[in-house]
Formats: sequence, C-alpha cells, structure tokens
Amino acid sequence: MKISLRAGERIYINGAVLRVDRKVSVELVNDVMFLLEGQVMQASDATTALRQLYFIVQLMLMNPTDVSDASALYGRHHAALLAVCESREMLDGLAAIDELVGTTRYFEALKRIRALFPVEQAILAAATAVTPFEAA
Repeated sequence: MKISLRAGERIYINGAVLRVDRKVSVELVNDVMFLLEGQVMQASDATTALRQLYFIVQLMLMNPTDVSDASALYGRHHAALLAVCESREMLDGLAAIDELVGTTRYFEALKRIRALFPVEQAILAAATAVTPFEAA
C-alpha cells in the first residue's frame, strides 16, 4: 500500500507516531495498523456514544501491544449501545463492528463506525426534535 503525506502531516503506524517534514510517499510492504492524521479523533470530539466507540477502537489500533484496557472498555460500551439502540441499521452496523473488532480488523471497524455517524445524527436529531405546542 502506498500512502502520500503532506509536509507536517502525521501517520500513526503500529503505535508509533511519524511526522514528515516534506511531501513524501510511503510504501507499506507488510501488514501494519495505521491511521492518517485526518482519521484521528481527539478525545474532545468524542461527544456522542458512537463517536466514543470510535475513539475506543482508535485506541486499540494506535496501541496494538496493549489493548486489554481498551478492549474491556469497548466491550462495555458496545453492550450499552446494543441495549439502547432500536434502529435496525444501527444494530446491524454494531454487529458488523463487533465482528471486525473481534478479528482485530480495527481500521475496517473505524470505517464502519464512521459510516454510521449520519445514522446516529439522524436518531439524535429526531429524539431532540421539539414538536410545537398548540395552545387551546
């Protein structure tokens, strides 16, 4: 896999953080877990349940040698999401995510979680929609 990076951009590979000082292409010739800087979510951006799940899986990807704490947190958070979700699309997505995480395919799990962000947003928007009160 060949990845192009801009000057000053970071890439997270197997727990290491690399920053390049100029435009560069990097070829990954074996299996590695990586995230580009634009795919990394900051803790302050994990403002919804699904975004928190993304952040937890991201931790597992970024520190593959020590996933035990993040894995336990993932299990609890995933179970809590399953307990409250009613949307079939969300439930199907959570099942697929769990399968990916279970096989340590964290990058694919992150992609699947990102695909569910609009679904979660629609659910949250519908839940907080205020219906107009008609005065008698």
